[in-house]
Amino acid sequence: MNMELVVAHPALKAFMCGSLSGTCSTLLFQPLDLVKTRLQTLQNNMHPGSPKVGMVTVFLSVVRTEKLLGLWKGVSPSFMRCIPGVGIYFSTFYSLKQRFFQERSPSALEAVMLGAGARTVAGVCMLPVTVVKTRFESGRYNYVTVLGALRSVYVTEGPRALFSGLTATLLRDAPFSGIYVMFYSQAKRSLPQTMSSSACAPLLNFSCGVMAGVLASLVTQPADVVKTHVQVSPHLYKSTGDAVRSIYLEQGLKGFFRGAVPRSLRRTLMAAMAWTVYEQLMARMGLKS
Repeated sequence: MNMELVVAHPALKAFMCGSLSGTCSTLLFQPLDLVKTRLQTLQNNMHPGSPKVGMVTVFLSVVRTEKLLGLWKGVSPSFMRCIPGVGIYFSTFYSLKQRFFQERSPSALEAVMLGAGARTVAGVCMLPVTVVKTRFESGRYNYVTVLGALRSVYVTEGPRALFSGLTATLLRDAPFSGIYVMFYSQAKRSLPQTMSSSACAPLLNFSCGVMAGVLASLVTQPADVVKTHVQVSPHLYKSTGDAVRSIYLEQGLKGFFRGAVPRSLRRTLMAAMAWTVYEQLMARMGLKS
C-alpha cells in the first residue's frame, strides 16, 4: 500500500489525503450538522408567545426521543458526500494551484477564486448525496439507506429533485471556501517562518483555520438556510428566490441566521481539522499543499 502511495499521481495523493481528513472531521462533528438542520426546518413561532427553540433544546430533544445515536442520523450520506467530496475538493484545489501558482503564492483575490473553483466542482459532483443527507437529518423522511433514498427521490420526484438547491448550495459553498482559503492563507502567511516549521505548526494551522472558518460561516449562513429549505421541501418553492422571499416573510431577517451557532461550530472545526490533517499528510508524502 505504501509503495502504491509513493508512485501515485500527486492529485490522487491529494484526493486520498482529503478523503481521510474528511472522514475524521465528519464523524466527529455530525451531531452539530443534525442540530443545525433540525433548527432550520422547525416551524418558527407557530403561536404568538411560543417559547424560543434553541440549539440546546433541539440537542436534548434528539437525545430524549432518538437516543444518543440519533445525533449521528444522516452520518451515512454524510460519509458518502464528504469522503469523496473532500477528496475531490482537495485534489481539484491542488491541481489548480499547481497549474496556476506553482512559482508563487496566490494573492488574496486569487485565493478566493482558487477555493471557490475547487468547491464548485466538488459541490456539483456531490449534490444528489447532499440532498439525501439533508433529508435524512431533517427527520421528515423515512429513508433506510442512501442508495434507497437516491432511488426513491429519482422515481417519485424525478432527476431534477436530486439537484434541488443547486443555486443556494453554490452560493453557500463557493463563497465559504473562497473566503476560507483567503483568510487561512493570509493568516498562515503572517506567521513567522520559524513558527510555521516548528513542532507546534499543526496547532497554529488549526488556529488559523478556526479564525477563517468563523468569518466564512457567518458570511454564508443565509445561503445555507435557503439551501436547507429548498432541499427538504422542494415542492413548496418554485425557485431559490421564492424560498428567500418565503423565509423573509415568515421569519424576517433573523430567519436567515437560524442554526448559525451549530453550523459555525461544525463548519469551522471541520474545515480547520480537514486542512490541518490534509497538510500534515501531504507533508509526510513530500508534497507541498
